[in-house]
Amino acid sequence: MDSTAIDVRQLAKMIDHSLLRPELTTAEVLRGCELAATYDVASVCVRPADVALAVKALDGTAVAVGTVIGFPHGGSTTAVKAGEVVDALAAGATELDMVLNIGLLRSGEDDAVREDIAAVVDASGGVGLTKVIFENAYLDDEEKLRACRLSTLAGADFVKTSTGFAPGGATLEDVRLMRANVPAHMRVKAAGGVRTLDRMLEFVAAGAERFGATATATILDDLAARRAAA
Repeated sequence: MDSTAIDVRQLAKMIDHSLLRPELTTAEVLRGCELAATYDVASVCVRPADVALAVKALDGTAVAVGTVIGFPHGGSTTAVKAGEVVDALAAGATELDMVLNIGLLRSGEDDAVREDIAAVVDASGGVGLTKVIFENAYLDDEEKLRACRLSTLAGADFVKTSTGFAPGGATLEDVRLMRANVPAHMRVKAAGGVRTLDRMLEFVAAGAERFGATATATILDDLAARRAAA
């Protein structure tokens, strides 16, 4: 996509408005859903316990509700991750951001990592988009490449850079690497540290098609102002 020609609606539909901080109150989650509806973003990404609340708040809008699986460390058992998917879908979620098992990936246990991802994909039954979070701050390039391959083999829809809770977040280099090493039908999501319009547009140019963001209003208002002044 040409990042210089993107309009406000197109960029909004690339944003998953993130409501994942552990201290968020119910009122804050509801305000986040209201903001997401106002800007008509792609989705909100909420904590699992908030899915039903967000689904109700966003009823009648075009904003999807997503949640996280095995978050933020990826170390839950595969059965627990699959169970989280079942609960999330029952509550109305349609997008699932799962953390792969980072320790197993770094240990070279590729079959176990692929099976873990595939169990989440299978549990979704094709109802929810599955995004696999690598948590790249902990991985070297060889491990990132293996994560791309394993996510592809497991049938995931997206690969994602980060949770936003590790020492580092998305980098342009990682997005380029991920885009180059998954098939065209898979998409790349950048998360962690993408807080300005200029930064987001750099990531669009690098190949990201979805973003986890908390600075949604600031980014979209900036783009609207620039387009109005052009």
